[in-house]
Amino acid sequence: MRELLVVDVSDPRSLVEPLRQALFEGGPAVLPRPGGAKITATAPLEVEDEIALVIETSGTTGAPKRVALSAEAVLASARSAVEELGQPGTWLLLLPAHYIAGVQVIARSLVSGTTPVVLHPEPFSTVAMASKAPELLGAGTPLYTSVVPAQLQRILDDAPAMTKLHELMQSFERILVGGQAIPESLLERSAAAGYRVTRTYGSSETAGGCVWDGRAVGDTQIAEFEGRIAIAGPTLAHSYLEDPERTARSFVEREGTRWYLSDDAGVVDEDGVLTIQGRLDDVIVSGGVKVALGRIERWVQSDFHAPDAIVVACEHETWGHVPVVVTTRDLDLTALRLGVGAALGPEARPDRVVRVSEIPLLPSGKPDRLALTARVKAGRP
Repeated sequence: MRELLVVDVSDPRSLVEPLRQALFEGGPAVLPRPGGAKITATAPLEVEDEIALVIETSGTTGAPKRVALSAEAVLASARSAVEELGQPGTWLLLLPAHYIAGVQVIARSLVSGTTPVVLHPEPFSTVAMASKAPELLGAGTPLYTSVVPAQLQRILDDAPAMTKLHELMQSFERILVGGQAIPESLLERSAAAGYRVTRTYGSSETAGGCVWDGRAVGDTQIAEFEGRIAIAGPTLAHSYLEDPERTARSFVEREGTRWYLSDDAGVVDEDGVLTIQGRLDDVIVSGGVKVALGRIERWVQSDFHAPDAIVVACEHETWGHVPVVVTTRDLDLTALRLGVGAALGPEARPDRVVRVSEIPLLPSGKPDRLALTARVKAGRP
């Protein structure tokens, strides 16, 4: 067995050395947590020898889980990213270091022999980002960063009035964007601003983003099993910690290959390009007809120019469940229902639009769908 070290990543720099030892020297496995008085509570004292990293998910739509990764998986992901980028460089860490995307920024830096630049002690903000411009632009290496769509949107909104921020964004050789679906409008605005953005897809179970702009990177394989996205390759997680039943459900072997069965729906075309169609668990039954909330959400985000729009399900005494749009934008419900009905069918028409001052986010930067659903159910704006 191997010791499990719980690391307080309130300051992300505290993870660099323990992660280096875990990945390269067989040191204690690490469990990054965001701090607090009881940081070691509920954490096991040791894990299996093969495990080097444990990532706890927040559970955007379900119960939290602990993903156990080997050093080989984490390093395979980091090295394939550096290879895909073409050369090592300096990374700006803008994501929480207790999530896999943040950990991978540090892992890629370790593989590259560079030191990541962090915003600590400030949380993410465009002002804090801009303050790092002199340090980054003077690094003398290619620059990279990784963000979620909500961060990219904030940057695009603020950059026109912040010269240093805009200059920094244009200086990144690659800006990886993942964690959730990316509205086409954000990609278009990024391209118009001269930002080199790459869409990524992956999860803690795949040691981070392993599909870039729809194509597998490194030795990753992608497939579609009855509409479910499946991934194979050296970056797959070892298991869910202390949860053999979930491990058996999510990691399966087919014809000698171990696959991770994601919770996402998608298709892989004849050229091997993946198109994500939404989550398997976002389908509701409204009036006896199946409705995919993700399809409605993408349509509203693009065709109604509401990139922050989130679609959640709400109970209805007549139809069972109905889709509800939550956004900070002022949308015309009549026009929205007509447009969605024409594009996706009458059962997909939103029941109402709930306008909020801001979309609540999880620490990972993803929308807090559980909080939004509860807010809609309670009738609170």
